[in-house]
Amino acid sequence: MNRAAISGDIIAYTSLSSSEKTKLETAVIQLLKDLSIRFGVYGRMIKGDYLECYIPDPADALRVALAIKSYIKSFSLELNDSKDKRIKAFKTYGIRLAIGIGEISRFDPTKGIIDGEAIYFSGRIINESRSTSDKERIVVKNTLFIKTNDENLNSEFEPVLALIDALISKATARQCKVLCLKLMGNDEDAIAKKLQLFQSTINQHSTGIGWNAIEKAVLHYERVIKIKL
Repeated sequence: MNRAAISGDIIAYTSLSSSEKTKLETAVIQLLKDLSIRFGVYGRMIKGDYLECYIPDPADALRVALAIKSYIKSFSLELNDSKDKRIKAFKTYGIRLAIGIGEISRFDPTKGIIDGEAIYFSGRIINESRSTSDKERIVVKNTLFIKTNDENLNSEFEPVLALIDALISKATARQCKVLCLKLMGNDEDAIAKKLQLFQSTINQHSTGIGWNAIEKAVLHYERVIKIKL
């Protein structure tokens, strides 16, 4: 039976201060707990900047990946050097994420084991895409990827992910916060109460990040995965 795995690499993590790393790690761990409650996700952070998740239902994988990405982009850090290209890359992209869909041969959360085709797929993509991460000149082309055994499916979703990637990379931190909360199932009234803002303001942020297009893409992904996998 197919399962999904997500591997992620926080961009320019080494440029963050120790206190910033701690704050970000604490926040991501809390997000993983929320995703566990909402989608049954098992997630962990490795060496601070590397993320791995197991998602029981592959149809949830894109929603989970976008929630993680938008959450990290929404997180406020004391990054003052706006001329540093690595810091700019972090603020723009936040994290690289790859979805792998396939068999999971071994899964034991008590021992921290995620093993099988799905995690190999996602991990291999991230390792290939992070080749410039330790260099002074950081180059980021794409930050959302998917790999399954169906090459037609991979080709179908590649442009969809590229468009979502472009929308989120141009979004503000507040827009990303709204996006994350919507992906987690909150309506605009609930988000307005949570963020202590007017519902009309939440709607403006939602429109600004292109929620209607993102939601259509996520729902399309969910339908296709349920039919084909």
